Amino acid sequence: MPDHDRVEGAAKNMGGKAKEAVGNVTGDEKLKAEGRADQVEGKVQNAVGGVKDALRDDKRH
Repeated sequence: MPDHDRVEGAAKNMGGKAKEAVGNVTGDEKLKAEGRADQVEGKVQNAVGGVKDALRDDKRH
């Protein structure tokens, strides 16, 4: 099972993409920026979860 951070990070990334898309459609620059920031945060969180998964897998072997 993937680390909780990976799941949350992926969700945050997708939510950020949606927020950015809505900002594009409505012309809301603040919403677009928030969406991009959420995507970066989600990618970082996902990467942290990947490291945790790798460390957990190493301990099992």
